[in-house]
Amino acid sequence: MRSYEVRKRILVTGGAGFLGSHLTDRLLEQGHEVICADNLFTGTKRNIDHLHDNPRFEFMRHDVTFPLYLEVDEIWNLACPASPIHYSHDPVQTTKTSVHGAINMLGLAKRLRCPIFQSSTSEVYGDPAVHPQREDYWGNVNPIGPRSCYDEGKRCAETLFFDYYRQHQLEIKVARIFNTYGPRMHPNDGRVVSNFIVQALRGDPITIYGQGQQTRSFCYVDDLIDGFLRLMASEPGFPGPVNLGNPGEFTIRELAEKVIDLTGSKSQLVFRPLPQDDPMQRQPDITLAREKLGWEPKVQLEQGLQNTIEYFDALLKA
Repeated sequence: MRSYEVRKRILVTGGAGFLGSHLTDRLLEQGHEVICADNLFTGTKRNIDHLHDNPRFEFMRHDVTFPLYLEVDEIWNLACPASPIHYSHDPVQTTKTSVHGAINMLGLAKRLRCPIFQSSTSEVYGDPAVHPQREDYWGNVNPIGPRSCYDEGKRCAETLFFDYYRQHQLEIKVARIFNTYGPRMHPNDGRVVSNFIVQALRGDPITIYGQGQQTRSFCYVDDLIDGFLRLMASEPGFPGPVNLGNPGEFTIRELAEKVIDLTGSKSQLVFRPLPQDDPMQRQPDITLAREKLGWEPKVQLEQGLQNTIEYFDALLKA
């Protein structure tokens, strides 16, 4: 393990994605060297264009379903399509990314004896029968449905991480991410915040599935990355999993109306049938994050949406 100086050499898989690029920014701000590995399936070079002149940043086009041989001090595994449009485009590859990607990154961490972080998801809870969701809830997931490539892929990745933790005494950190939004989201990723904002800015009808009474909890990206960093810096004997998300709960219709208000759009609401296995409720219990990490979100939904609207407004005009 290369821990012979304060500056770390860090690998971030999925580093050109929405979350990965924000994490890379923060790690570079801390003075570390960052290797960003991404196959650019959902990530984009636009998210990391501002980093190419930084001598401590390196981009590597790589798919985590293939082994990677590097010498690093720390691994952050964020590589995986995370929106229904993207992960259902090639469900087999999505499962491979979660499972083979975890195996390859865990193997690298085992060889280097370095800490490794796994970005898991609230989707491991499926359509929950428990509300809000605690880390000790095992979930309600359809293993053969159209979303299972992502849901079960992430569940299997968690299994692998904890088997490596028990069998090889590997230092792991597992975060279960709830709905996160902010600048650098992909405009066509099909996620509810980006969908509503883009539709509102264009004056298009805003698409709501069902009657919009399903709930979600929205965490601004800066808050989430702060939670990531606190989890990775936590004591070695605390592997997680830890819920990271905003416990403030809103209906999808409330979100749509807030976006229309903030954009001044004249968009109308249109209603479509609910997709199969779409969760009706999603809200994190973040008691563990508060107790172990001293973490809770600080950015209010209205401020976070305003920042995100400004980003998409500039992107669409460009």
